[in-house]
Amino acid sequence: MSLGGGGGGQMQEIQEQLEAIDQEIEAMEQEIQEYRDEKSEADEAIEAIERLESGDTVQVPLGGGARVRAEVQDIDEIVVDLGGGYAAERDEDGAVESLERRKDLLDDRIEEVEEDVESLEDESDDLEQRAQQMQQQQMQQLQQQMGQQQGGQSDEDE
Repeated sequence: MSLGGGGGGQMQEIQEQLEAIDQEIEAMEQEIQEYRDEKSEADEAIEAIERLESGDTVQVPLGGGARVRAEVQDIDEIVVDLGGGYAAERDEDGAVESLERRKDLLDDRIEEVEEDVESLEDESDDLEQRAQQMQQQQMQQLQQQMGQQQGGQSDEDE
């Protein structure tokens, strides 16, 4: 008994597409979280820059969880990452401006990725709806076939 001429293959294909979309959405949501974490780090840096003064003692991370105490010699000599492996020395206001610009760029990127996620979710919804329609069609065909078989049997019984 056939379920509608290859509908199973189409259902498998839709299922694979849905799984691929789910994986893509998950990766994008991780990307968004990384951008939010980076934004939070920029906020913390801005807060620290605005609080610190020359002569303050700070703990400087060395990597591997190790830190060293150091004295801020000049708050107007802050090295800020510019991206692409480049950094520049800025005064206090310039460093804050650079970090604010980075936050704005991160906000833009978060918004773009969220739009992409929304688009993928719409595509996923469409595929799920298509799969439901295919299932309904297959059920109707199955019911028709069963009805025809029962109708044929009752004709034979008479």
